[in-house]
Amino acid sequence: ALVGDVYFVEENLKYFAGAADKVSHGRHVDIREGVHAYTRPEPYGVVGLIVPWNFPLSMLAWKIGPALAAGNSIVVKSSEKTPLSALKFAQLIVEAGFPPGVVNIISGFGPSAGDAIARHSDIHRLSFTGSVATGRKILAASAESNLKKVTLELGGKCPNVVFNDAKLDAAVQACTSGYSFNQGQLCCAGTRVYVQEGIYDVFLERIKADAAKIKVGNSFDADTDMGPLVDKLQFDRVMNYIEEGKKAGAHIEFGGHRVGTEGYYVSPTIFTNIHDDMAIVKEEIFGPVIVVEKFSTLEDGIAKANNTEFGLAASIHTTDVSTYIKAANAIQAGTVWVNTHNLLYAGIPFGGYKLSGFGREGGLEAIQEYTQLKSVYVALV
Repeated sequence: ALVGDVYFVEENLKYFAGAADKVSHGRHVDIREGVHAYTRPEPYGVVGLIVPWNFPLSMLAWKIGPALAAGNSIVVKSSEKTPLSALKFAQLIVEAGFPPGVVNIISGFGPSAGDAIARHSDIHRLSFTGSVATGRKILAASAESNLKKVTLELGGKCPNVVFNDAKLDAAVQACTSGYSFNQGQLCCAGTRVYVQEGIYDVFLERIKADAAKIKVGNSFDADTDMGPLVDKLQFDRVMNYIEEGKKAGAHIEFGGHRVGTEGYYVSPTIFTNIHDDMAIVKEEIFGPVIVVEKFSTLEDGIAKANNTEFGLAASIHTTDVSTYIKAANAIQAGTVWVNTHNLLYAGIPFGGYKLSGFGREGGLEAIQEYTQLKSVYVALV
């Protein structure tokens, strides 16, 4: 994630620096003779941004860029697990010559610092990325204070739907990187893999072979594919899910164990023989753990993909245009990838359906999220 995190910061800030004058600045309407009206997007003033630990720099830039482009001042709370990168960013903000008070970055724990931002009466807009449980608390705090508008980018349990006609090499590679990138610690990790029955057996063998090639080790080693989980709490969480899966009767095709005796390293883990009520199928794990299941028809694959409380993202793997159009239209997710996974660009909006939240980050739409619309009527006299 080191390279991806830093690269996405640059992409986001460059995009939003150039996008401020591209967003709609309102419209004019002649209502009747002598009466004219216009709309005017205006900044909220001060907005609060609460960022997660899994991509501490890129998520910070993803929120700061559109908020500033819309004309707001901001208060950012970094995660207590990853405060140093945000403080370095604050140093760069000062060096870049930003006026004092425009960008304010604080550290602290959620129940204290995060709750204070969510309840503060002088903060009129809020964006939060994190868990569903915390998102509910953020929303309640807003409702109990000044009813500030909230964007929530929450959890995911994202499906990969692989059809018989998919390019096998590309599909296996996309599904492998979809759960192993950043050790699976990302909200759009592709942790549910549904494979059409005609290629299921060969696909399963191939994705197991790819898992065996993944090198787990120090993130700063050039040949490492997967580093450690963020801390002991997350390590224990992932290992508990693996144990729950075993006890529930799921079959481990690969992995399912700790790597080494020191550090928080977990092997890539592939489960089969699963059913919909299992925690490893229903709940976000935030680790390199996937379930693989076969499906029969297009309708069956879509039904399995949609059988979740979440709706953040999904992937479709097929060479048939009709198939991917039907599937992309029917899958209940804010982002759908075709023949790839985890592809993000600063100029395209991103956000969830269902329990994955509401509001959008990215694109001109994100700038509009940080403005409120005023209507002005003018009687010409």
